[in-house]
Amino acid sequence: MGVSNVESSSGATHTEEAFVENGFKDNNKKKKRRSRKSKQNNPLSVVVNECYCTCNPLTLGIDSYHSLLLITCSSVSEICGEDSGLLRGDTSSHSPQPSVSEEPVGLVLVARPVEPIRRKYFPPYWSTEAISKGLEKGELLRAVFRVNAHNRLEAYCKIDGVQTDVLISGAVAQNRAIEGDIVVIVIDPPSLWPRIKGSIETPNNSKSHNNCPRQQESLVQVQDSNHLASPEDGTFHEKGSSSRAISDNGYVNGVSDYGHCNGYQPDDANETAISWEKLCTLISSLPSKRPTGSVVSVIERSIRRDYVVGFLSVKQWICSRESRRKNSWKNKHQSDVNNGYIILTPTDPKYTKMTVPVRDLPESMKKRLEACDLTIETDLVAAKVVDWAEECYIPDARVTQIFGRGGDVEAQIAAILFQNAIAASEFSSEVLSCLPDIPWEVPQAELQSRRDLRNFCIFTIDPMTATDLDDALSVEKLSNGVFRVGVHIADVSYFVLPDTAIDLDAQIRSTTVYLVQRKLPMLPPMLSDNLASLNPGVDRLAFTIFWDINTTGEVLDRWIGRTIIKSCIKLSYEHAQEIIDGALDVQDSSHIVKSWPQLYGQCEWSDVIKSVKTLNEISKILRENRFKGGALSLESPKIAFLFDEEGMPYDSVISRDSNFLVEEFMLLANSTAAEVITRAYPSCALLRRHPEPNPRKLREFEAFCAKHGLELDISSSANLHHSLEHIKKELKNDSILFDILMSYAARPMQLATYFCSGDAKDNNSSYSHYSLAFPLYTHFTSPLRRYPDLMVHRTLAAAIEAEGVYLKGKRMSKEVTISRCFTGLGFYKDEVESVDAQEALSVAALKHRVPGTETLADVAAHCNEKKLATRHVKDATDKLYMWVLLKKKEILYSEARVLGLGPKFMSIYIPKLAIERRIYYDEVEGLTAEWLDATSTLVLSQSIHRHSTRKSSPGRFKTIEEVALVVSPAEMELEMNKEENGESRKCVDISDVMNQETVFFPLVLHLLSTVPVALHAVGGDDGPLDIVARLYISSYFH
Repeated sequence: MGVSNVESSSGATHTEEAFVENGFKDNNKKKKRRSRKSKQNNPLSVVVNECYCTCNPLTLGIDSYHSLLLITCSSVSEICGEDSGLLRGDTSSHSPQPSVSEEPVGLVLVARPVEPIRRKYFPPYWSTEAISKGLEKGELLRAVFRVNAHNRLEAYCKIDGVQTDVLISGAVAQNRAIEGDIVVIVIDPPSLWPRIKGSIETPNNSKSHNNCPRQQESLVQVQDSNHLASPEDGTFHEKGSSSRAISDNGYVNGVSDYGHCNGYQPDDANETAISWEKLCTLISSLPSKRPTGSVVSVIERSIRRDYVVGFLSVKQWICSRESRRKNSWKNKHQSDVNNGYIILTPTDPKYTKMTVPVRDLPESMKKRLEACDLTIETDLVAAKVVDWAEECYIPDARVTQIFGRGGDVEAQIAAILFQNAIAASEFSSEVLSCLPDIPWEVPQAELQSRRDLRNFCIFTIDPMTATDLDDALSVEKLSNGVFRVGVHIADVSYFVLPDTAIDLDAQIRSTTVYLVQRKLPMLPPMLSDNLASLNPGVDRLAFTIFWDINTTGEVLDRWIGRTIIKSCIKLSYEHAQEIIDGALDVQDSSHIVKSWPQLYGQCEWSDVIKSVKTLNEISKILRENRFKGGALSLESPKIAFLFDEEGMPYDSVISRDSNFLVEEFMLLANSTAAEVITRAYPSCALLRRHPEPNPRKLREFEAFCAKHGLELDISSSANLHHSLEHIKKELKNDSILFDILMSYAARPMQLATYFCSGDAKDNNSSYSHYSLAFPLYTHFTSPLRRYPDLMVHRTLAAAIEAEGVYLKGKRMSKEVTISRCFTGLGFYKDEVESVDAQEALSVAALKHRVPGTETLADVAAHCNEKKLATRHVKDATDKLYMWVLLKKKEILYSEARVLGLGPKFMSIYIPKLAIERRIYYDEVEGLTAEWLDATSTLVLSQSIHRHSTRKSSPGRFKTIEEVALVVSPAEMELEMNKEENGESRKCVDISDVMNQETVFFPLVLHLLSTVPVALHAVGGDDGPLDIVARLYISSYFH
């Protein structure tokens, strides 16, 4: 027996619920009377008829239509049965048989068995065979799917070797792909590519393409605005040729029962598909166009599908259940609490809403549902995407965890960690069993095999609160103006042996995650903060690199080996800066205050002070040489919070990195380690590279600077750096504008990534690091908190040991040989490739478990994912504490600079918080926005007539209070007088208000204009956290 199909006397139909005649043989008059009586006495019939006759999903959009569908279906559920599955296209369940009435009144629904009809809202994925053939021929392209956070219906796919990302516009073109998925796409014909705003080329694709199936795909309009913002660069795409017409061919989104995907069939794909080579050619020949495409398959589901965070909407479900209870005497079919679906709204705007079956909820939540507990909606929950069928508008999900109230800081932190798949669990007993017994001393064998540096003046320079001390420095003056600089790195590889429980756990964690007030260590604290940490006054194992450097910064010689050190003091960055600034006298250091750290061993304060100052001078020379060689520095301001005794932020300050002394020597150590391990193991070296910036975005930045009278040379990284330094001097009186320029400069830059030198996929790619201007680079200096550094230590240990074995064999055979053929300055290819050297390298690699190419490539990929996740965690926690700070202040007044301007919204930069925000001013009651395209000028005026005559959907207009904080000058003066008399009850700091001047209507804005704004925190218990910016305006009409 098929699904019960239900029809109404009105004859209205819907894609998922079909209402049919009730089977009674009435004449037309009786039908009309019954219909009128139904509408008068039964409001449900009006809802159903109106919703199902006028609310087409193609015009409402997926989320709006689905929300309306939930309301309607829950109202009809007492007749149709709550678990009928009609909403989701489920044809496996049956509707209950209605009780027969002698005289039906109102909307009469009669269930009857029909053949299952499953309407498809998305095209089916291509077969594995078709995908393989298409990829092999180059007719299909593999890419990572990325969603625009400002507009979920706009996504981008980056294809290796292609300068411009491919735009995937609209729900159907995205075809159920989710942020982070690995997808296969097919490229649209160039006639459908949208024009990038600002290009001078006249679009030749404005004419209609009625015969092209791509014009009949869109489930919803891409966006209301005339321009669409790109997530990675802030560029815009004009609406027109890229928007899809709504289909009226009887199938939603142009998906027919034959399963043809947007007009592209696997059998004839080679006739229309655009290959990688052709795509590159077209992009070069059409620089003003943005290529578009469609997803034909998801070949690798993102791990982020399992880590969704959001809020549940249960109010409608509870109302529907209460309605059924009241009318239970009419309905013999009484469903239990396990029936029905509720909506999950993710906090990440890149995700669509999701349906959650009530039966799959945790038992504790089911009990709260049964008790009609509406506070469920304030709980932050974790969920995973279970399925997304072609017949469903939105995916199915299952709740897996409840974090707590959305306004609670700890619940938010737990959700942030979960969302980024960061392990917050304690270390297992198996991991802890790998640690040595306490107390621990350096074994005698290590004392004999390592170089003893315990009498050297070695010290650490770290943040004041640091407990995991990876690196230490030393300097010794030699003859002829040469200095021997030493970098000493904690030898973590001695404690963390390959393939042990602690090693596998560290690999999974990959990195230490630093939250604002605490950290999640990669290694157990007993190791990272104690046994392996270079704490002062105790013997520690280390890897040491010595360089002999002359006064011009040239490295004359170097030595690399395993050592034993004893740090004499732990300095903070502030201490080092005070020494550099001359706060402590070398000749008289007896006045050292008690607040300074304790000094251990034989070193005197004068030794430490001299060493710090010498290292500072050498670091300045190295830094200057590095920038002359092509390095690029993109400094940007960072937010730092001040906390009270309860751990809550009460203020924030802007800070900038200035730890150049330590940085220069760490960079030199990393590049040296990269050179050594690549020389010894050319196919098994874990390196780090930074690709060149996106040339199109770089040209856009150049044009932006030129528009504002600033000269920029982008021909090389060195010239770009020198240009920015020159601009910095020009803008010495406008530091905020320079910060904005640095923000723009960072947008063309690509992410630096780890990779294996022998990975076949990377053989033709550059190994160099663009911003640092190093031909080879890796991470070696932070093994306590980064797993890649630990891998590099093992490879370096193998190279050092192989070199020792090889040279010992040469000396025994009394052969003349070159010393330090692996770790020395010179590269002697014949020596390295000799049979004896390769045998020594092979034996050492086996002993130290140097992984092969394939394994190392997998480790690199995992570490890249975790490093990016850690970055997201930092951004999210910074935003969280900023939200808490603003929640406490209620309103924060600040100046802002206009970064982007258009007819619908503006992007602003708030220097006080170092963040960017958007203000939308279209469709606002009481506000008129006039956009002058010729001069890129915006004029905002207050409208006298409160109700706009513009055509728009009901409830679409925003109030002016949502866009601007409008105050009356008279009210402000009165409030200030009350403040002076101590009568004001407002929580807002009036002095803050007085220090921030307002503007008046009409407000004329240009790019980079300064505008006052009012910032406040929203969300928490009632939705995702956000910081909203509003214009701060005075008006006598308010």
